[in-house]
Amino acid sequence: MAFIGYHASHEQLPPSELRETVVLAERAGFDGAMCSDHLAPWGVAQGQSGYAWSWLGAALASTSFSIGVVTAPGQRYHPAISAQAIGTLEEMFPGRFWAALGSGEAMNEHVTGDPWPPKPERNARLQASVETIRDLLAGREVTRDDEIRVHRARVWSRPETPPPLLGAAVTAETAAWLAGWADGLATVNQSPDALARVIAAYRGAGGRGPAVLQVHISLEDTEDAALAVVRDQWRQSAVQGVSPWDVEQPEDFDALAGNPSDDALRTGALVSTDAEELAGRIAGLVRLGFDRVYLHGISTDQRAFLDRAEHQLLPALRGLL
Repeated sequence: MAFIGYHASHEQLPPSELRETVVLAERAGFDGAMCSDHLAPWGVAQGQSGYAWSWLGAALASTSFSIGVVTAPGQRYHPAISAQAIGTLEEMFPGRFWAALGSGEAMNEHVTGDPWPPKPERNARLQASVETIRDLLAGREVTRDDEIRVHRARVWSRPETPPPLLGAAVTAETAAWLAGWADGLATVNQSPDALARVIAAYRGAGGRGPAVLQVHISLEDTEDAALAVVRDQWRQSAVQGVSPWDVEQPEDFDALAGNPSDDALRTGALVSTDAEELAGRIAGLVRLGFDRVYLHGISTDQRAFLDRAEHQLLPALRGLL
């Protein structure tokens, strides 16, 4: 049976409310949860962005299932700090935490004032950070001066077994590159053809471990209502022609998105009024080769989403997977 998880969106809810929703998600029957580690939301209307690491401790203490995070060591976080955070959570909640490491987004990293590097440099920095984090979690002292600078760092509080460090990728090129070091692949929904290329590139390059898919969905009573939710909360997904990793501010994303068409909105989220129909579309994506799927209901009314997930969407999806 496929693993069906819940995506907790820091960008859309205050941290206290988000902790309550992850508790409700476990009660509703989700197998686990995940979140992203952002400093800023994608759009002004989302209006939130709690500190993921503080929240993770509270969320793990309030639940009994696994929770993971997508994070970017190397600029906003020195990798020694990332290693300490990862080690602390896994020591406290053994076997229940995972992290997916990515090369980052300017919207979260520009605050350091350091230049935002091009993608090849970000990848090199990420790989150096991964090596450092793994060495620190293994109890080794680390000193290096290359893509990152580390001086005699050690992590003293460590778990018995380090948690899995997945790699975050959106493109096939990045998926193939991270296959050499990642304990699994984490990606986000896009067209089935694009997802098939991503997972084929990862596995074709020798990628091991679970393949994790995050899916944005808008499930409402009417098509108009479902599209209105996407337009209000997730229209940055319709931005075309620019790299979303290089945009700095939520206001910039709003300006770039403008007033997208309904068809453009449908490219960023699965829009539906029928839980069984939506389950079929999600199942089709999972069958491309994913081991876990995390559902992100993009409405800010998470209680309504979780109620519908418990009674309609999850039973339908489990019947197909």
